[in-house]
Amino acid sequence: MASETKNLGNPSLWAQIDARLEKSDKQSGDQKDAVERRSYRWVVDAIVPIALTFVAGIGVMLPESLTREARIALFTFALATILWSTTKLNAAYVALAVTIILVVSGGRPQEALFDSLATDVIWLMIGAFVLGEAVKRTNLAARLTNLVISKASKVSQVFWLLTGVLAILSFFIPSTSGRAAVAMPVFNSLSDKIGDGKVTRALALLIPTIVLTSTVCTLIGAGSHLIANDLLRQVSGTEISFLNWAIYGVPFGFAASAISCFVILRMFLSKEQRTIKLEEAETKTPKKISSAEWKTIVVAVVMVILWMTESFHHYEIALVTTVGALVLMVPNFGVMNWKDGLKSVSWNLIIFVGAALVLGKALIDTGAAQWIIENIFSLGGIDKSDPQYLILLTVAFVSLTSHIYMTSHSARAAALVPAMLYFATSFGFNPAALVFISTVGMDYCLTFPVSSKALLLFQELDTETFEPSDLLKLSAVLMIVHLILMVVFYYGYWQFVGLKF
Repeated sequence: MASETKNLGNPSLWAQIDARLEKSDKQSGDQKDAVERRSYRWVVDAIVPIALTFVAGIGVMLPESLTREARIALFTFALATILWSTTKLNAAYVALAVTIILVVSGGRPQEALFDSLATDVIWLMIGAFVLGEAVKRTNLAARLTNLVISKASKVSQVFWLLTGVLAILSFFIPSTSGRAAVAMPVFNSLSDKIGDGKVTRALALLIPTIVLTSTVCTLIGAGSHLIANDLLRQVSGTEISFLNWAIYGVPFGFAASAISCFVILRMFLSKEQRTIKLEEAETKTPKKISSAEWKTIVVAVVMVILWMTESFHHYEIALVTTVGALVLMVPNFGVMNWKDGLKSVSWNLIIFVGAALVLGKALIDTGAAQWIIENIFSLGGIDKSDPQYLILLTVAFVSLTSHIYMTSHSARAAALVPAMLYFATSFGFNPAALVFISTVGMDYCLTFPVSSKALLLFQELDTETFEPSDLLKLSAVLMIVHLILMVVFYYGYWQFVGLKF
């Protein structure tokens, strides 16, 4: 009886083996099911883009007024937009692949693709990336951001000082994710030092928000600015100079950044949290400025001066930037070697911009952009006789919400700018005004983490930062603020400095 009881409590060896075999079979079966689910996952993921592409293909065949070239341009543009919005494919890969389809199908000549990669925009971007790498590599960026810790005595001061520093960095680091990465050491140091989860969350929201809202301060603040400006030059024969862009953008960028900082402080921190005292911080940055830092400072200052005085010496900012990049890479003198300089360039963005310029120009040259605008505004009942404020509100609303259905910053410019340019030229509006104001709206992308790499950089940290719901709540306020601010700036400033419709 005792042995029977013992056997009941402890199964025999064979029973244990049978149990383990059953468990193993179940696990292997689960794994097999998981593999099968993954193998068919692409079918589910492909349904939406394939269906939309099919609809787009039918749609471009219906209008009788479209030429063959316009149909091809419109279809390839729709295909790129669908793939950018509904798949995880790399945006540059999509742009290049669709551009090749456009060329092979006869929508554009072969030279259009190759010529686009040789434009001044491409060289400007290459030089700007090298300058940004020099600012980071020589610790100039770290020195600047560490001033935030050394000069602030309480949390609210940290937020305001960091806002100013990040806005200034937009003049020297052309990548939004690059500017966000520069601020990462400050974020880590402050979050560890303060030890308050709510302050950490607010700080994680602040940094990418200011990086994005201050982007409009400078022409090199984002690749989308360069795409928009180049399309403006190709279509209207005019472009916005670096100095004029700064005149238009700096006041708005600083105002939007200051309001964003104020909103974040009030929405996510209590009065007690805003006034938390900070101890004096110890930084690892040397007090003495190194020779490499001095070289970078001199080159950067000279470049900015030449950018702003282009109308006097007539050397384009692309040439100035390229020369400055070469100086920073001079052997035995520069702050980095040639290979490191090339590694600092986002070739992914370079290819995207080149391909996007071809797509955008194709929409304009073939009349596809004209067809889009005529149909959009006829459906909305808007024409050139409508009040100016209605046109402004329409442009602001479309551009501010564009990040919701198109996550890539540069893709938004490639998609919207051609339509805005045709709208301006056909209705007799100032194309520079429409392009700049729509760019201001496109720079706003705060609703979802996927809307910007800067947001993802902080949202995906190991440290607990912010939830998507926090960002959604913040955007619900800031989008309205930006819309009001754009209207106020147009009637109170922009129309008096050359941006009147």
